[in-house]
Amino acid sequence: MTVIAGFSGWVLELEASEDAAPTYMEALEGLAIAVSCHEIVEGAPWRVEAIFGQEPAHGAVAAAVALAAAATGTREPDFVVRPLPARDWLAENRASFKPVRVGRFFVHPTHFAGVPPAGARALALDAATAFGSGEHGTTRGCLLALDALTRRRPRWRPRVLDMGCGSGILALAAARAWPVRVLAVDIDPEAVRVTAENARINRLSAQMASVCGNGFAALPGLRAGRFDVILANILARPLQAMAPALARRLAPGGTAILSGLLVHQEAQVLAACRAQNLALLHRIRFDGWSTLVLRRGQTP
Repeated sequence: MTVIAGFSGWVLELEASEDAAPTYMEALEGLAIAVSCHEIVEGAPWRVEAIFGQEPAHGAVAAAVALAAAATGTREPDFVVRPLPARDWLAENRASFKPVRVGRFFVHPTHFAGVPPAGARALALDAATAFGSGEHGTTRGCLLALDALTRRRPRWRPRVLDMGCGSGILALAAARAWPVRVLAVDIDPEAVRVTAENARINRLSAQMASVCGNGFAALPGLRAGRFDVILANILARPLQAMAPALARRLAPGGTAILSGLLVHQEAQVLAACRAQNLALLHRIRFDGWSTLVLRRGQTP
């Protein structure tokens, strides 16, 4: 996901039940730049929001909403499309970004002048044009899962892949936790650039390789083999689609940490992974988002 300085565009808003909201999100994903949903107040409908670079065609949006209503068996909701004022989202994000403690990881902006907690694994990065600063529930879940894995196997030297790296925060965390080389892949060239810059800032460039490519399809050209740890904080639908490729690239006994899915999307992602003989070890939930930790076969 990208955050654009001075961006002005259009936003669509609608309300749906907690169960139906993910379906409306998926229906709008192909039309919008970004889609999100959140609970307005406990027990009330959820708000689905979609961001567009220009005013969307009413017919296309209405059709997507109607299809989602039919798929969920719910009444077709009203929706509102309105312009967004020009705002420097990048500056606002940076101003609001405060240090975050997640397990033993301590994520802070580069201008942080304090002292990291004793024993913490500090990571410096700014809220920039690539998604991932440690504040979102999906990133927190992944960092907690990674921290738990490093506690269990502190002397391990795993081969690590961060698929869909965004800012590179998960790849950086793995490189900080283990003295190993980490491969970070993203389809967005800006995310790859930001990841490389964050590696430089954290003095982890020697342990990081950031590459632009179309998911797992990019790996053969890199002569990459199997990985002991695969991190993928993306979205539910891509996680389902990439389950076969993920299983092929995960070494026997390897661990996959998957996130970017809502709690109500767990079943569909798990079904795709279990079909590839990936077993669920545990799950972590934050703010309606889920992180799944899976294993392929037996621990070596």
